[in-house]
Amino acid sequence: MNEPYKMEILGSIKEEPITIYHIGNEWWDLCAGPHVESTGNINRKAVELESVAGAYWRGDEKRPMLQRIYGTAWENEKQLKAYLHFKEEAKRRDHRRIGQDLDLFSIQEEAGGGLVFWHPKGAIIRHIIEDSWKRIHMEHGYDLLYTPHVARAHLWKTSGHLDFYKENMYDQMNIEDDLYQLRPMNCPYHILVYKRKLHSYRDFPIRVAELGTVYRYELSGSLHGLFRVRGFTQDDAHIFCLEDQIRSEIRGVLDLTERILLQFGFSKYEVNLSTRPEKAVGDDDIWDKATTALREALDDKGWSYQIDEGGGAFYGPKIDLKIEDALGRKWQCSTIQVDFNLPQRFDITYVDSNLEKKRPIMIHRAVLGSLERFFGVLIEHYAGDFPLWLSPIQARILPVTDNQLKFCNEVARKLKENSVRAEVCHGERLPKLIRNAEKQKIPLMAVVGPKEVETGTVTVRSRFGGSSGV
Repeated sequence: MNEPYKMEILGSIKEEPITIYHIGNEWWDLCAGPHVESTGNINRKAVELESVAGAYWRGDEKRPMLQRIYGTAWENEKQLKAYLHFKEEAKRRDHRRIGQDLDLFSIQEEAGGGLVFWHPKGAIIRHIIEDSWKRIHMEHGYDLLYTPHVARAHLWKTSGHLDFYKENMYDQMNIEDDLYQLRPMNCPYHILVYKRKLHSYRDFPIRVAELGTVYRYELSGSLHGLFRVRGFTQDDAHIFCLEDQIRSEIRGVLDLTERILLQFGFSKYEVNLSTRPEKAVGDDDIWDKATTALREALDDKGWSYQIDEGGGAFYGPKIDLKIEDALGRKWQCSTIQVDFNLPQRFDITYVDSNLEKKRPIMIHRAVLGSLERFFGVLIEHYAGDFPLWLSPIQARILPVTDNQLKFCNEVARKLKENSVRAEVCHGERLPKLIRNAEKQKIPLMAVVGPKEVETGTVTVRSRFGGSSGV
């Protein structure tokens, strides 16, 4: 039927079954179906064509530019209206627009697509998140690491990334006749730290954590604000433990995950437990033990979860957790994965109670996923109205006239000495200063006039609660 794009998709499908839906002999489509026989069968009041845009074939700028028509269809008009309202609200919360309006971050084409610049206000929020993350991890028995952004290409050969992940990695660099590679993952580095000395069974569990920046090649057509980037910081951690410690370690990770997510206001989760796929490394016994340990840890926690039969990674079973935001959207952030592959590839061992060498269990886990993506989710969840503890500027001091400026600067100094992020803003009439502060989503305003200077006070105004008195 002279449809080369569908032929290309058809040719790239490696798994069966391939589904082709047709109506009579007149119209065939590479689709699971079903289709209606006539557009007259569709409720026209429940259909909306939304926009038209250019799109490179398969997101590749070297391929032809196609026209993409965006539309939506619903059972009835009420559902369509609910969707359009949801879409309008999502647009209002778009992290790219809010990030620009509040001067939180940017992506500079001059530097390259998918590379994030954190501006002072965004950097303050990141600093708060990182400080909190590090403190909670140390309280939960993790040791912090900092590791390099590049390594010899041989390391990625050993880890298997060069064989299985190469299309997502940047080209190698030749340095003094040796090949180096930007890191796409942090795990091999943490294994090298583990391997620096011989371990005894008494050392376990060993928990290491790092806010490690990684670089992955993404097609330019797939880049999207903070959600799909080329350089990002993972809140990565690895636990090395014994078989009989898997359950308690997983439970510990679940508790830590809940503690971190709750402080950001995320309390609703969708949890999935993924089990052994057809092609997997490791014998049945260790898979059964690990999967049972994950299931029991979830049962201990009391969380409801779905089982994704055969959905685990080839190297081990895993738990994935999606958080629900203010609009009810689900975001994949946290993951816990047992790994039987890398310990074998790097030949890591410990000495057991019989003085024999054994292989430890390795657990990968991330709570926030990537700081960039999580920050984007946070912006949209709060629509830029961050809670007081996260707000980059917590209080703005506003003089009625410039005659009160000296006192305002003194107030700001005292607030900063007491770890309150404050600034003085002046040069406009007071109503405009208040409007600007509200537009910038500053949680608290402190108004200072002649009376306040005389009495050594400020009149506090909350962005959400109005005047809070003197």
